[in-house]
Amino acid sequence: MTEATESPFRPREKLVEKQKYFQNMRNHTHLKGPYDKITSVAIPLALAATSLFMIGRGIYNMSHGIGKKE
Repeated sequence: MTEATESPFRPREKLVEKQKYFQNMRNHTHLKGPYDKITSVAIPLALAATSLFMIGRGIYNMSHGIGKKE
């Protein structure tokens, strides 16, 4: 039985070039790509701020009796 070898997705030279580029960067590992600051920083901060706002609004409404069902 012969094994079929699959062609690589990228040429090896391009892969080595990208590896050197990313290894020489001084940013943190999770912030190396062009859009990584959005996905690693902005979205979690937005979710945390929204959840804190909603918790605060819920506590305020409960303490003042707003929005109760009769």
